[in-house]
Amino acid sequence: MRTVDLFLRGAIAGLLFCLAAVPSWAQPTPAPDQSRSVLVLGATAHLGTGDVLEDCAVGFRDGVIDYVGRSFQVNRQKYDDIVDAKGQHLYPGFIVTNTTLGLQEVGAVRATQDQYEVGTFRPNVRSVIAFNTDSEITPTVRTNGVLMGQITPRGGVVSGSSGVVHFDGWNWEDAAMVMVDGIHLNWPSTHHRHRKNGQVDIQRRKTYDQQRHEIERFFGEAQAYASARRGSLTDVRYEGMRGLFDGSLCLYVHTNDARAITEAVHFKRDLGIQRMAIVGGYDAYLVADLLRENEVAVMLQSVHSLPRFADDDVDLPFKLPKILMDEGITVALQVDKRMTEMNSRNLPFYAGTARAYGLTEEQAVQALTRNPAQILGIDDQVGTLERNKMATMFLSEGDALDMRTNSLTMAWIEGREIDLDNRQRELYRKFQTKYGAEVLDRPELRD
Repeated sequence: MRTVDLFLRGAIAGLLFCLAAVPSWAQPTPAPDQSRSVLVLGATAHLGTGDVLEDCAVGFRDGVIDYVGRSFQVNRQKYDDIVDAKGQHLYPGFIVTNTTLGLQEVGAVRATQDQYEVGTFRPNVRSVIAFNTDSEITPTVRTNGVLMGQITPRGGVVSGSSGVVHFDGWNWEDAAMVMVDGIHLNWPSTHHRHRKNGQVDIQRRKTYDQQRHEIERFFGEAQAYASARRGSLTDVRYEGMRGLFDGSLCLYVHTNDARAITEAVHFKRDLGIQRMAIVGGYDAYLVADLLRENEVAVMLQSVHSLPRFADDDVDLPFKLPKILMDEGITVALQVDKRMTEMNSRNLPFYAGTARAYGLTEEQAVQALTRNPAQILGIDDQVGTLERNKMATMFLSEGDALDMRTNSLTMAWIEGREIDLDNRQRELYRKFQTKYGAEVLDRPELRD
């Protein structure tokens, strides 16, 4: 026994020594509330409204924008601090939709995954309360101008409810902008690919009608519950869906198929659901008229993906934002379904690809700012650089949609200047010193 005891003590001591020897990187401390008014002068401002303002002046105090105009028109004496941004570009903070950022840290480690919950229909599950503000991934996302996100659960038929956060807070209560913005429904696939003798045959799913019937029954019960007078008995699942029928919540339907999109829109009309957005929407361009007439937005799948079908144009995923916007549909860009946490940092460059395939520069910016803000119901707070909106924005030395030139110099969330350092930059500095490599012309990496 004594030998075992000594062995355990030695093992524990060795483990503690190893943990102490592992270099740790401290998370950036959340910024304090804005105490001094700030005026950003001389930048080219991409307002998010579709307009560009050269030699701009944007002033804010107490976290709220109170001036947007030209530099020569502003009274500089009204502001405590002046930021000389001549030659730089000013953008509203980018918004990533349908992400599990903060819900999963390491995909291979089950203990760091918190995007799934038990059950098939679980609209009462709120993902925002599981949002981890200490994630090491979040600072790498902020570095590219993505300052807000829709934190979305996964799995089941009704995955749960998403919430909207900004990426600067001590805990989820500090970060939450909207506790619940909508309910996420995974619409069943109408068909599947059947392979036989090397041939691919598209066949209708035998279980589709049953799955759709279960969805209709559940939502029908929720509608009846919402229309009934409140009693002593409460069903938490149906309470979570009450906002779908009074317009306070959006129904996010995850599907790519044209037929499924069509049936989801008819489902919306039959139940009187006021707000709906299609998440994925690869085939949305095939039913664009239906979406436009019913005011259904599209949170489009990653443009950095392959065509779904062999006879599709190889460039179709790149062109979809342009095609849908030309049809008058509100389009927001999102990232890949896999590894959404890490891929969230690449969101601006997805917009850059869409710009290369037809979108104007300001349309591409809107797909990351105003459009997602409208879909999420936060466009009265963020999404554009306008008076009385939150001062959530950033400065870049170059084009923020181009990975070769995007280089943030300053960023603010609700007027608070945030730290743009992250774990990857820390490692860059560490190994640059070790190997004596020539420092890249990126001053933000040297600081």
